[in-house]
Amino acid sequence: MKLITALRIIAFLEGISYLVLLCIAMPLKYFYNQPQAVKTVGMAHGVLFVLFVVLLLFVHIELKWKLSKTFWVFISSLIPFGTFYADVKWFRK
Repeated sequence: MKLITALRIIAFLEGISYLVLLCIAMPLKYFYNQPQAVKTVGMAHGVLFVLFVVLLLFVHIELKWKLSKTFWVFISSLIPFGTFYADVKWFRK
């Protein structure tokens, strides 16, 4: 599997986990006093985020991306829906 394909898959999963964390797990914790959802989804999101960053570094090296492009892809992972935007703008090319 190409690294860019792996990055796209992990970016998608990381984006989904981020949205689930923000839109489902956090409200469950703060409105319904169920902190277990944040612990579970938060751990999964954390692992996916670290994997995303590692794959991003490998793609940066393999495809010889400019540092600015890699920086903006990283920043996109910090914003809700950002990884989906990154997929359209940078990963599919």
